[in-house]
Amino acid sequence: MKKVFLAVTALLSLFLNTYAQPGKHNIDKVAAVVGNNIVLLSDLNQQYTQYLYQGNQPNPSIKCMILQQTLTQKLLKQQAEIDSVMVEDNQVDDEVNRRMRSMTQRAGGQERLEQFLNKSLLQYKDEMRPSIKDELIAQKMQSKITEHINVTPMEVEKYFKSLGDSLPEFNTEVEIGEIVLNPKLTKAEKERFHDKIEALRLRIKGGEDFGALAKAYSEDPGSVSDGGDLGFFDRSMMAKEFTAWAFKLKAGEMSPVFETEFGYHILQVIERRGEQVHARHILIMPKSTQASLDRTKIHADSIYNNIIAKKLTFAAGANLYSDNKETKYNGGMMLNAENVQARTTFIPIDKLDPSVFLVIDTMKVGGVSKPDLFTAADGKQGYRILYLKSKIPPHKANLAQDFPKIKEAAQSDKTNRTLSEWFEKRRESTFIKIDDEFQDCDQLKIWTKKNTETK
Repeated sequence: MKKVFLAVTALLSLFLNTYAQPGKHNIDKVAAVVGNNIVLLSDLNQQYTQYLYQGNQPNPSIKCMILQQTLTQKLLKQQAEIDSVMVEDNQVDDEVNRRMRSMTQRAGGQERLEQFLNKSLLQYKDEMRPSIKDELIAQKMQSKITEHINVTPMEVEKYFKSLGDSLPEFNTEVEIGEIVLNPKLTKAEKERFHDKIEALRLRIKGGEDFGALAKAYSEDPGSVSDGGDLGFFDRSMMAKEFTAWAFKLKAGEMSPVFETEFGYHILQVIERRGEQVHARHILIMPKSTQASLDRTKIHADSIYNNIIAKKLTFAAGANLYSDNKETKYNGGMMLNAENVQARTTFIPIDKLDPSVFLVIDTMKVGGVSKPDLFTAADGKQGYRILYLKSKIPPHKANLAQDFPKIKEAAQSDKTNRTLSEWFEKRRESTFIKIDDEFQDCDQLKIWTKKNTETK
């Protein structure tokens, strides 16, 4: 086996040296070899392009970090092949589409993104797909390595003691519940918004330009500057009602007025490419009326009074009436947005929305606020009832109050140590060669140590 391994590594080394020579194969070259996997310079450049398009400043040293991450992925992928760890094609497609949606939105439209990339989105997606698949396989393999890692109470205590004088200080933390009520428009109140977009549809049918009217009237901030142009999208990227019309119409056809959770739309299909549609749309979002807000206030007061009279628990009120889908099935309790993975309900007070802090600042633990008119992140108004479940004052970390946080830190520490040991063993037993272009990268020096199996 060792002779076969040495023969393979020698062949890969020859391949690397051939393609890394200046003046040969100027379009691309091998940046590194990890076992039986190669890393192309073009793949690194593609990831660097994504880094730039996330709004980061040019920084050539970032390529060192990208290569380090890629080498890590290749080691994990190599083990995944041995252990038959795979990902489904639809998982890869979903991740590719998610990233393309993000890049398109950040660019301000498909056309601008394609200008920056100097290629079509379909071509770029095809190029991205293999590296994203490798990334997902690596993530799955890493999860397999760490899936059975857990910490006992004794290990948590040992980790806590190891912190010594470096115990963290915790700010005031609170647990807050909410019941959110959004105004519901009557059919008559919604009619004028429906009529507004229907009038635009008739103007387009009469010969006016769809794009010009979209720029003038559409209320979709993501596409209005592009005349409502959404670029290409697949069936997973839009609301189901929107998708139904987009994939039903032929190129050039326009839909009737239809409704989604965002408001009223009309759309026009521009082009079809297999399971992707290029379309543009106009969105009119119904606005709450004073009458609808007044009705919501009456409803909110009724819920509040029933909670105060102990005819209804706060959790039951949230489950039955709240319009916030993220909290209603959690007893109305907000989650710490900066620690979503832990799903903790303890939120540092300095991380609270200012409008929430102003309400709960003078409340006692166990208190419920009167319904308060507020404006959500999307600009829509509604009424909200808040519940202060608990409040922990500032303090230095201790096991009695902070066991869940310390356990999480201990688990993370154990996981990181396990992964470090795993990678150290794999680096020692795997042929690794990195192109001279990256010889000055400090974070890659550990990867260029003499391979124990090639001595």
